[in-house]
Amino acid sequence: MARTRRKRAATPTLKFTRVNLWFALGGLVSITLGFVMLAQGSVTLAPALLVLGYVVLLPLAIIA
Repeated sequence: MARTRRKRAATPTLKFTRVNLWFALGGLVSITLGFVMLAQGSVTLAPALLVLGYVVLLPLAIIA
């Protein structure tokens, strides 16, 4: 009887590289500056920084 080899299940690995780190740091800086600007009363720059951080940079840090 021939032996059959069992294939190991492929474990999904997330590779966190320097690119991911830079996107994450940029997102955190953008979000922090957005909240600081919001506290100072900026109604145009603060939302732009928050959207940039939450919608663009942090997802890029996860995906890239």
